[in-house]
Amino acid sequence: MPSRRNTVPAPFAYTPSLTWDGSDGIWSTFIVRVGTPSQDFRILPSTQGQETIVPLPEGCTSSDPSNCGSLRGVYPFNGAQSTGFQTNVSSTWVTNGLFVLNLEADLVNPGNGLYGFDTVGLEIDNSGGLTLQHQIVAGIAAKEFYLGVLGLGPEPSNFSTFADPQPSFLTSLKTANMIPSLSYGYTAGATYRLNKVVGSLTLGGYDTSRFTSNNVSFPFSSFDEARLTLAIQEITASDTLNGVESLLPTGILSLVDSSLPYIWLPSDACDLFQQAFQLIYDNNTDLYLVNDTIHSQLAQLNPSITFKLGAQVVGGDFVDIVLPYGAFDLQASYPIYPNATNYFPIRRAANESQYTIGRAFLQEAYLIADYERSNFSVSQAVFEDSYTENIVAITTPSQSTSSLTSSPNNDGTTNSTSSGLSSGVIAGIAVGGIVIVLLLTLGILVCLRRRKLRQQHQPRGGIHELHPGEKYELGYEQSQDAKVGVSYGDVKHEVEDNGLAEVEGSRSPEVEGDSPRIERSELLGSRIANEMESPVVPHHRGIYELAGSR
Repeated sequence: MPSRRNTVPAPFAYTPSLTWDGSDGIWSTFIVRVGTPSQDFRILPSTQGQETIVPLPEGCTSSDPSNCGSLRGVYPFNGAQSTGFQTNVSSTWVTNGLFVLNLEADLVNPGNGLYGFDTVGLEIDNSGGLTLQHQIVAGIAAKEFYLGVLGLGPEPSNFSTFADPQPSFLTSLKTANMIPSLSYGYTAGATYRLNKVVGSLTLGGYDTSRFTSNNVSFPFSSFDEARLTLAIQEITASDTLNGVESLLPTGILSLVDSSLPYIWLPSDACDLFQQAFQLIYDNNTDLYLVNDTIHSQLAQLNPSITFKLGAQVVGGDFVDIVLPYGAFDLQASYPIYPNATNYFPIRRAANESQYTIGRAFLQEAYLIADYERSNFSVSQAVFEDSYTENIVAITTPSQSTSSLTSSPNNDGTTNSTSSGLSSGVIAGIAVGGIVIVLLLTLGILVCLRRRKLRQQHQPRGGIHELHPGEKYELGYEQSQDAKVGVSYGDVKHEVEDNGLAEVEGSRSPEVEGDSPRIERSELLGSRIANEMESPVVPHHRGIYELAGSR
């Protein structure tokens, strides 16, 4: 009998939780288990991250709703509702330290994370889900990521406390021969479709029943921290309050990123959206709101918005992804607003490096990312009353000559062990070969431009120190005994904290610092403040970038 090591494993079809959660919309979540005994959390996949992030009890305070833990996706533990990951109860938890959370640091302020290693499993116990020991886990109290996160990227995490990079969860699955390749297929699901269509996530493959195939391929960006970059050539809308509208003055390069729901666009594009849908801009939250009257009119009109996507800003092959108004008809609730508030998930980008297509878009799109062939595809999602799951494996180049340079044909002729090439894939290979050569030079120029923009917009200066009484975003204030120093490069990130933070306040002053480095530096402290938040840069001002961000 062949050994497991010599057998190509099947992809893992990750069963969703069947629960819909979120403070920035209602999203189809998945379950992760952390620790021994296992503590369960509902999380959202992140196509940009690579770590497992779960809430800590410190994130629920007396000022939060009584069901704060449940709202943050925390399941009951030991017969009682839990408010977060209890590290002291897990016999397999190994503390690493308090570090800056890099996920989306150039878009929002993610705060800090209590990092360590523990057992991580997918789905509930005894369900057949995959389980790995000694995986990177970050506990968070900050509310920018209200739910936990499962990073899908293969990039390792660099800690100043280790001489070698620590592998991601996806890489560990591949190394343990639990999935056939470093790849995945994902669509977010849509609560407004039929009777709530749940999300679909396959590790090491994709589900052909969830999308319509096309022959357009996108090569990875040569900038490793923004690999899933494509061009939005046009955005058009029909049946708006003003009829048919063109909403993107000029094509842009944008990152596909499921970590957050928002779509970051140039200011002039946001202005066109605002006019077409009569949106109201909220300076306090940077969100575009929809009043009840306009909301009723838009729901009745049911406008559609079409994103024309290509591998280059002008010309070449393209794919149209059409989104109904329902994909943009979201509600923000606590802690963003005290009551559920209708909003439209576009955001003003401060510069080109912030252009991002978020989770709202992936309600209507299916993403396939193949990290071993350095390409990805985006296809129109399919919604049906019932699905016959058809999982197809993406094997490594050494295992098979198959390639996923384009979306495969949805013909139902392959299964989880098949490595044959469909006609759609063959066409994609031809297109991809030509496009990769043409885009190599363009990609280098774009990456240099994006790096330059980050340097131009990065807040600069010496160490910024938060003094007693200075405020924190999302209602947290640094205690009188706390002192936070932030610097970059070879200087450590330091937090000295002798007590828990008080519960009041708003935004802090902006952070000043030199350009970041790749290595993650430790935040030293005797205890963890309630929010463990790093200083905040308001979202509508530039970017707040830390080591490892895009």
